Amino acid sequence: MNYDAQALHGFAHDSIAQGSKSFALASRLFDRITRERVWLLYAWCRAADDLVDGQDHGGAMAGGHDAKAALARIRALTDRAFAGEPTGEPAFDALGLLLTEIAIPRGVIDDIIAGFELDADDWRPRSEADLLRYAYHVAGAVGVAMALVMGIDAGDETTLDRASDLGIAFQLANVARDVAEDAAADRCYLPDEWLVELDIPPGQHMHPAFRSRLAVMAKWLAEMAEEYEASARWGARKLGPRSRWAVLAATGIYGDIAREVRRRGDHAWDHRASSSLGTKLGWVARAGWSVLRRPPQRRISREGLWTRPRTGKGE
Repeated sequence: MNYDAQALHGFAHDSIAQGSKSFALASRLFDRITRERVWLLYAWCRAADDLVDGQDHGGAMAGGHDAKAALARIRALTDRAFAGEPTGEPAFDALGLLLTEIAIPRGVIDDIIAGFELDADDWRPRSEADLLRYAYHVAGAVGVAMALVMGIDAGDETTLDRASDLGIAFQLANVARDVAEDAAADRCYLPDEWLVELDIPPGQHMHPAFRSRLAVMAKWLAEMAEEYEASARWGARKLGPRSRWAVLAATGIYGDIAREVRRRGDHAWDHRASSSLGTKLGWVARAGWSVLRRPPQRRISREGLWTRPRTGKGE
């Protein structure tokens, strides 16, 4: 079909501006074509996530929401987007428009939808590996799709692994930051094995008596996020200069979330961790300087890091 590209680009821009100030700022660093494509992908991800959670750009969750019905709707509308059919929903038409320009394998999109399904099933991780698998589906697979939008070849599995690592790093930071918000929504992404190890009873992790132990888990999450972030920084060497600038800026800005949660210790959840505009602009400047310099030559190994499924169909 013939999409109204101007209208969909405008819708996608408004979506990222409302949904994530950090990503909106970093996206400004892309060249125009890549930037608009990144916005289109973001709009679909944001809308699908909101549909499952009954939210509007990450706001309060609606009571009595039917997540299973929302998931079925996401799948049906995504099917139509891949078929090039109008959906009547701007976010899904945004995906359809993107697919006329970039070949994103259906398996990658299905991996993202598998993350929405985990949330719809009220899934909770038992182990650290479970947490990393979840982080891949809700964010790492988005990193893979974003890398494809930035021009990485679908056959370059090594670089796509690094792109997945960046999404995983972002999600680990989210988990650390949002422990209190998730608990209020009766969700918990802290592995059961961690809770058992620190002798925290199920469902009691937000009790003030366990705050110092919770801070230990936040430290673990921040340390894990740093490992995946370092891997992703190495992978960014494969991107063009403008894309590398945007990705490195986003990496620094979002990495600060995990670092701030760790720094606060027991007070990490007194109020939501965030960065000032000045701090964000500092990362933009540092990322720009990094792009201008000769890339680091010492390879950052992925040894020991969780690796996404090679089939592109999840686990």
